[in-house]
Amino acid sequence: MRVKVRDVRITGARVFIVDIGGRHPVLVELQTDAGVTGVGEAGLAYGTGVTAAAGMVKDLVEGFMLGADPFRIEALWAEMYAHTFWAKGGGPIVFAGISALEQALWDIKGKHLGAPVYELLGGRVHDEIRAYANGWSFRCVTPDDFAREAGRVVDGGYTALKLYPLATAELDAHGHIRHVSHRSVDRAAERRAVDRVRAVREAVGPDVDVMVDMSAELTTDAIIRIGRQLERFDILFFEEPVDPFDVDALKKVSEHVHLPIAVGERLYTRYAFRRVLEFHAADILQPDVANTGGIMETKKIAAMAEAYNARVAPHNCASPVSTAAAVQVGACTPNLLIQELYPYRTPEHFEIVDRAPELEVRGGRIPVSPRPGLGVALVEAKVKPFVWAVCR
Repeated sequence: MRVKVRDVRITGARVFIVDIGGRHPVLVELQTDAGVTGVGEAGLAYGTGVTAAAGMVKDLVEGFMLGADPFRIEALWAEMYAHTFWAKGGGPIVFAGISALEQALWDIKGKHLGAPVYELLGGRVHDEIRAYANGWSFRCVTPDDFAREAGRVVDGGYTALKLYPLATAELDAHGHIRHVSHRSVDRAAERRAVDRVRAVREAVGPDVDVMVDMSAELTTDAIIRIGRQLERFDILFFEEPVDPFDVDALKKVSEHVHLPIAVGERLYTRYAFRRVLEFHAADILQPDVANTGGIMETKKIAAMAEAYNARVAPHNCASPVSTAAAVQVGACTPNLLIQELYPYRTPEHFEIVDRAPELEVRGGRIPVSPRPGLGVALVEAKVKPFVWAVCR
């Protein structure tokens, strides 16, 4: 039976800057004259740039969305890419804004057709998605701290986890993580980093996957020296060893460290990932559905990676809306390795949607929801106090 798609237009939007637990998710809700709404997220809930991202979402709504046909997702993406002027060669602000709106368009289309987004992208490859736990180690200092908390993650059912062996957490007056800083690395700091990874490996045993994130803040020689020392711990991937835009340095690390190299949370669109693949400078790509250009862009990056015998482990560090969007892509991605997840945030973080994927994890795996669109809806009472802009 043929599904009839009536003429639908975007009539307005609400932009939110949510303030929960030291994070500031930037959300958008697109409204249509068919009564169907779609939600998306600009993935800058941490770091600096929240207000800029919200402003970009507002500008894009007013410049490209109002009055548009929400089903013409590729056409609208191409319009935003070509005619914002700043998107070509652009960075996190413009692409976080584009990503949020692109997700919301897919959400509208899926809801209107009564199908989850993954069905519109080729159908499921995976019925559930393996996830790794992040965010558990921010308050850890000593190797014993890391070992104890890693053990708790495994006891909670996760079979994979990630840590930041060089990082020290700074907390605000309420005990929330303000940011993670990296000290200048001397030999003592190197030994401390290695000791932390050793403690985690010994605590979780050989059957749990361990990943390390270096946050691209060291010189190439220093990261090679540390990476060689970590080879003995059977690391699943060595993330952002150097500046992701310095592909030559990334390639040098990959040639001197016998660990799978992962990169991508700060690369935007297929165009930025192309050179990494051409140089074979990384083994695992980490596009973020909320800042690399959206759902279809992430799928295109994954397809490019597949052609280069690489896998994807999508980055995700925002709200459950971003997680839900990542699950939609992951469900139909053959070369998916694993999905990043932050399961240990404050309960309020997960209450902004009706069914947070993070709360449905069992045995370290996220079930793929059959609900239409992204599979989540905003809880009005939770997000209404955070309305930042209304577009009409």
